[in-house]
Amino acid sequence: MTNDTRDTYNRIALDWHNDHMQDTWSIDATESFSKLLPAGSRVLDVGCAGGLKSRVLVKNGLHVVGIDTSEVFIEIAKREVPEGDFRVMDMRDMSSLDGEFDGIFILASLLHIPKSDVHRVLAGLMKKLKIGGYVYVAVKERRPDQPEEEIVVENDYGYHYERFFSFYTIPELQADFEAVGLDVQSIKNIPFGKTNWIHVVGLKKEKRRATTAMEAT
Repeated sequence: MTNDTRDTYNRIALDWHNDHMQDTWSIDATESFSKLLPAGSRVLDVGCAGGLKSRVLVKNGLHVVGIDTSEVFIEIAKREVPEGDFRVMDMRDMSSLDGEFDGIFILASLLHIPKSDVHRVLAGLMKKLKIGGYVYVAVKERRPDQPEEEIVVENDYGYHYERFFSFYTIPELQADFEAVGLDVQSIKNIPFGKTNWIHVVGLKKEKRRATTAMEAT
C-alpha cells in the first residue's frame, strides 16, 4: 500500500467501514477460504481494514493476525473483533512479523501495490507461509480500455479523496503466483456491481530437490 493510500484510509476509515458492512461478496469469499483450513489454523489477514473479514475467519475457528498500514483501521478492528490480533504493519515489510501461517488472505489490498513491487511483496509474504498453506488474493480485473495503474478520485462519502489502484488480467496474476512458487488451485473472474474481481487460490508446495546423476542411476 502506498503511503498516500495509507493516509487516505486513515481519513475515510470509519465511513469506509460502515459502508462495507453489508458487502456480501467479500463475506462469501472469506467463507470459501475458511473451508480450506482446519479449525485452529493460523491465518494472516493482509489489509484487514476494520476487521470485517477477520470476524468471519474467527467465527470459523481460525486464529487471525490482521495487518494494515492504517492506524485508524487497526483501532476499529481491535474494537470490532477482540478475538483477533491486529497490528499496524505494511505488507511490503514482513521482517518484524513473528511465526508462520497456515493461510494468507489478501482481499482487495494487493491492488494498492504498484505492479513493479508485487513480486517482492508476494515473495516476502510466502516466507511467512507454511508448506501446504494456502494463499487467497482478490484484485480488480483490468478492462481493455483501462490503464494498468491509476489514481482514482472518488467522492463516495460527501468529500473528495484519492486512491491508487493496479488492475490485472487472469494470465498475469497467475504468472505472479507461479513466479513465487505457488501452485494455482483455482482462478476465476466474478462480477460484483460494476467491477469484475479476479479470485485466485494458491498452494505452497515443498520444493523438489534436484536429482543427482548418482541417484538417477
